[in-house]
Amino acid sequence: MTDTEIPLAQRPATQAPPRAAAGAPAPPAVERKRGWSPRRRRDFLVFLAFAAPNLLLIGVFTYLPLLNNIYYSTLDWTLGSAEATVVGFGNYLAFFTSPDAPRVLGTTAVFTVLTVGGSMVLGLLVALALNAKVKGTTFARAAVFAPYVLSGVGVGLVWLFIFDPGYGVLAWILRGAGLKSPEWINDPQLALVMVIVVYIWKNLGYCAVVFLAGLQSLPTEVMEAASLDGANGARRFLSISLPLLSPTTFFLLITTMISSLQAFDLIRIMTPLGNGTSTLIYEAYLQAFGAYNRAGYSAAISVVLFAILLVVTVLQLRFVEKKVHYA
Repeated sequence: MTDTEIPLAQRPATQAPPRAAAGAPAPPAVERKRGWSPRRRRDFLVFLAFAAPNLLLIGVFTYLPLLNNIYYSTLDWTLGSAEATVVGFGNYLAFFTSPDAPRVLGTTAVFTVLTVGGSMVLGLLVALALNAKVKGTTFARAAVFAPYVLSGVGVGLVWLFIFDPGYGVLAWILRGAGLKSPEWINDPQLALVMVIVVYIWKNLGYCAVVFLAGLQSLPTEVMEAASLDGANGARRFLSISLPLLSPTTFFLLITTMISSLQAFDLIRIMTPLGNGTSTLIYEAYLQAFGAYNRAGYSAAISVVLFAILLVVTVLQLRFVEKKVHYA
C-alpha cells in the first residue's frame, strides 16, 4: 500500500521545528564589522611598505617606458630631431607593407623555434647524463652551466674567432682535413646558422640545470615500482619521467621563448650589419641607431614584438598549461 492509499488518520504527523522555550533569550544577531580592524589596517600598511617601492619601480621603469614607446610609434620622428609629426598607424602600415617585413618575421620565427627547441631537447639529454650517480658530475654541472652566466659579448667574440673563415679554429681544423671553410659571416643563411648554434650552446646549461632539478624531484617509489613491473629505462622515461616533467617543460618553454625573442647581444657582436640575422628586436635597433635614425618606425617594430610576446604567452597559459600535470 502506497502513501496515497494510507488513510489520513493513520499517516504519521510531521514534526514541526522545535520552538524556543518561553522566556528564553533570543540568539544574538551577528553584527557586521564596519571598517577595518586595527589588525587589518596594520597588515595593509606593512604590505604597502614592502610592495609600494617595488610597484613604483616597476611602473617607472617598465610600464611608463612601454606607454611612451607606444606613443612614439605613432610619430614620424627622426632620432635627435626636435620636431615630430603624428602619423597614427602609419609606421605599422609601413612596416607590414615593406618588403623587409616577411624576411624579418621569418628570421625571428626560425631563430626562436630552433633555439628554443634545440636548447630544451639538448638540455634534457644533458640533464639525463648529469643525473647519473658517477664521479665528476659536480664539475660537469658547473662546466655546463658556466656559459649561461658569461657575458654575451665575450661569448660572441670568442665564437666569432672560431667561425672566422680565414684564421679561425674551425677553418684550421677543416684545412687539416683537406676542406675549405664556409663563409659563415658573409653568407646570410650560414650567418643565421652560426648565431643559432652559439645561442643554443650558451643557453644549454640553463635548460640542463632546470631539467636536472626536475628529474631529482621525481618520486623514486614510482620509478622503483615501474622497474619491478619490468619497464626498461626508455619506457620509464617516456611513460613516467617525461609526463611528470611537464611543469618544468612548461616553465622552460615560456622563459626560453621570451629570451630568444629578445636575443640581441650575440647577434649584435657576431653580425653587426644583420646579414640574414635581423630579428625583430635587432631590426628595431638598426632602424633607430643605424643609418636610418627612424625612431618612430623603430618604436612601432618594438610594439609589434611586444604584441607577439604577449599573444604567445597568453596562448601558452591558455592552452599549453592544460597538458601540464602538477600532481
